Amino acid sequence: MNIRSIATQPFTDQKPGTSGLRKKVGTFQQPHYLENFVQAIFNSINAPQGATLVLGGDGRYYNRTAIQTILKMAAANGFGKVMVGQGGILSTPAASCVIRKYQTFGGIILSASHNPGGPDGDFGIKFNSSNGGPATETVTEAIFAITKTISQYRLLDAPDVALDMPGTSQLGDMVVEVIDSVSDYAELMESLFDFDAIRNLLTSGFRIKFDAMHAVTGPYATEILQRRLGAPAASLMNAVPLKDFGGGHPDPNLTYAPELVSIMYADDAPDFGAASDGDGDRNMILGKQFFVTPSDSLALLAANATLVPAYRGGLAGVARSMPTSAAVDRVAQALNIPCYETPTGWKFFGNLMDAGKVTLCGEESFGTGSDHVREKDGLWAVLFWLNIIAARRESVETIVREHWARFGRNVYSRYDYESLPTADAQGVMDHLKASFATLPGTGFGKYTVKCCDDFSYTDPVDGSVSTGQGIRIIFSDDSRIVVRLSGTGTEGATLRVYLEAYDPDIANHHLDAQQALAGLIQTALQITELKQHTGREKPTVIT
Repeated sequence: MNIRSIATQPFTDQKPGTSGLRKKVGTFQQPHYLENFVQAIFNSINAPQGATLVLGGDGRYYNRTAIQTILKMAAANGFGKVMVGQGGILSTPAASCVIRKYQTFGGIILSASHNPGGPDGDFGIKFNSSNGGPATETVTEAIFAITKTISQYRLLDAPDVALDMPGTSQLGDMVVEVIDSVSDYAELMESLFDFDAIRNLLTSGFRIKFDAMHAVTGPYATEILQRRLGAPAASLMNAVPLKDFGGGHPDPNLTYAPELVSIMYADDAPDFGAASDGDGDRNMILGKQFFVTPSDSLALLAANATLVPAYRGGLAGVARSMPTSAAVDRVAQALNIPCYETPTGWKFFGNLMDAGKVTLCGEESFGTGSDHVREKDGLWAVLFWLNIIAARRESVETIVREHWARFGRNVYSRYDYESLPTADAQGVMDHLKASFATLPGTGFGKYTVKCCDDFSYTDPVDGSVSTGQGIRIIFSDDSRIVVRLSGTGTEGATLRVYLEAYDPDIANHHLDAQQALAGLIQTALQITELKQHTGREKPTVIT
């Protein structure tokens, strides 16, 4: 077997976003495209000779092909061992778990998260550091810098490696260990939650429906919910991972999980519903004919954390991304613990967790997690909810409404305008920035603008500064509108508009969010001039 240095030329579009590099499958299939980016990772991280790497992905189209290439490049670049998930499968939280448990140098995760898959769909790749979390901006900027000057990459000439059975094999001087994709993660979950209490709940007539969306969490849910916790097989749907996610869009929200939503809003609905996304790091929680917003879910987990064995000693602190509602802030205040507001992107939570400053964290984009790993974790959130329900023996709706009665309700919604021409989306942002000088003090019906800014963040651990993280328009009653460009799409631009109003009056807590926010929604459309700049009459997705 021979190590070759292959000449190449830079691509100009390999700047990582909030979670690595995401492009269309066809883009990654270009000669040298994947190899350039992988070599840029290896050149930037300075792994010691003989280091161990974790490798896996969500099973989407091109996953297995990319894994074979990365294995041969790892062998050519001096790695001593790669631990790869069986069949090339590792959910994002499971990959973080394996990196941390076996103290590897880091890992490469192949996923485009909640984006569609298939030959015409999306693919993605990111590097996770030795703490199990996404690479910091310093690392991703170094990777990008190398992609702009790269002239060669290293590859071992060797046959493909068998991936479908656990075991070890040799690839040049490097060991390839195919590991069970599920067992390490399942054992970690069993150490965190009261599986006996959850098992009693699930075998006592409490009905659940979990939608794996033909994505990576199918095998994890089958092992944990069905085999270890006794849920009937019919409790799981779409549990077989498919390369194209069955033609669906593996984003667990009210728009892209219509089958689950129809089940949970039927007259004979199960007691609890949940879904997870392409790579297993997001979650949607539903009760009977009742949707729990991700912002409320984070706040509820924090308020009820001591019901769960892993968190009975209390929380060190909590953190949320800036666009996420302030519901968890109110819980933190009641618990007298710190609450941190960060930019969007899980890597910002990693520093806080490594420093012991926070235990729970979450984003409004259906991501919740804790310091058990350094990624958001969809199935963990589902088990957390089931543990709370098992302890309280109350319905999802009752638990949420009692929370609102105690803390007040942060009424919240997000409008996504997907696949916009980049110039149109940027036009909205430029218009808002140009309005900063005149907006404060301006009235819009019952709303008066108190202040507005482009959010910046100084990391309390390492002092790094992140600017341009989203426009905030805050009103005198602390209602707010947030507008930002998302970095997770692969076509055009996605513009997100977040709306939040606090209502302590229990008499209003029955209102649908769109009804309760109607005035703020109209104010947002007026201030942003979104229709004028984009021509869009309505958003692609409302959550």
